[in-house]
Amino acid sequence: MSRSYRVAILGATGAVGKELLELLASRNFPIADLKLLASSRSAGQEICFQGENILVEAVSDRALENLDLVLASAGGSTSKAWAATAVKKGAIVIDNSSAFRMSPEVPLVVPEVNPDAVTQHQGIIANPNCTTILMALAVWPLHQVQPVKRILAATYQSASGAGAKAMAEVKVQAEEILSGKEPTAEVFPYPLAFNLFPHNSPLNDLGYCEEEMKMVNETRKIFGDQGIKISATCVRVPVLRAHSEAINLEFDHPFAPEKARQILSQAPGVKLVEDWQANHFPMPIAASGKDDILVGRIRQDISHPCGLELWLCGDQIRKGAALNAIQIAELLVEKNLLKGASLSVST
Repeated sequence: MSRSYRVAILGATGAVGKELLELLASRNFPIADLKLLASSRSAGQEICFQGENILVEAVSDRALENLDLVLASAGGSTSKAWAATAVKKGAIVIDNSSAFRMSPEVPLVVPEVNPDAVTQHQGIIANPNCTTILMALAVWPLHQVQPVKRILAATYQSASGAGAKAMAEVKVQAEEILSGKEPTAEVFPYPLAFNLFPHNSPLNDLGYCEEEMKMVNETRKIFGDQGIKISATCVRVPVLRAHSEAINLEFDHPFAPEKARQILSQAPGVKLVEDWQANHFPMPIAASGKDDILVGRIRQDISHPCGLELWLCGDQIRKGAALNAIQIAELLVEKNLLKGASLSVST
C-alpha cells in the first residue's frame, strides 16, 4: 500500500536546503505535509514548493511535532540541539552535519555502498562528508572486486562546501580583483577567487585538518574496514559548486586499468568520462547540477606495480549532500522504516 509522509527540512533556506526541495519534487517523494524550518533569522520567508508558497518557521519543540522525517542541513550545533527532540517526538532524522557521523550507534550511509546500514538506526542516520561520498562511489566498486590496501587522496574543493554565502563571496571577490580592488574575505580566511589554499578547518597535532580526517575516519566506517590506510590533502579552489579529487589506490596485486574502467562504467552513481585522444576528462563545470559523479583518467601508477590512479568530479551540493540524503530517505520508504499514512486513491 502506498504511503505519504510528513517531512521537515531543517535549514531550508541554505544551499543544501534548496537542493533538497528541488529533489523532493523532481524525484516525486511521497509527501503528505512539508515543513520548512530554519533559524529565527530566516523565519518568515516564503519558499515556493510545487506551486505553493510555504512559510519558513523557526525551529522549535512545537515545530518538530507530528513529523515522520527530518532532513537536517543547518550545521552541527543546530543538529546537536534539535535532532534528539525530533527523534523523541517520533521522527527519523537524516543529518547532513558532522555532529553524529562517528557515533557508534548512528549509521553513516552512502546508499550505493552500505544501504542495509539504514536498518540499524536508532532515530538518526548520518550523511557523510561530501568528499567522502564522492570518493566512496568511485572506490567501493573496485574494493568489492579487490580490496584496497591504501588510499591517497588530494581534493580540490569548491566554494559550495562552505554554503551559499561562500559562493556569493567568490563572485564578489572576482569582480573586485578584476576591477583592481583588494578582495574582501569574510566567509573564508583568505580570498578564494583566483587563489587556492589548504582547507581552512582546524588542524590536529599531526598537521591534518578536520576535513582530511573526515575522509579517513568516515571511509573506514562506511566500508566497514578499519584496516584501510588513508591519507588526504584537502584544498579550497575557486570553483563554485563541484568538488574534484585525485585518487591513488594501492592493492595487494596489480589492478588493470581496463578492468577498473569496465567496473566503474557499470557502477551505480558513476559516469565514466574519458576521451584520451582529446585529453578530455571529468571537470567540475560538467559535474555541476548532475546526479552522477564523473570518473576518468584511470591509469596505472608508474611508481607502484599495484597502484591505480583516477580522477573524479562531483556536485558537492547534490550527490555530496542533498541527493545522498534523499536517497537515504527513499531507502527508508523502500524498507518500510518510515511511519507515514496511507495514500487515498482519487478517482
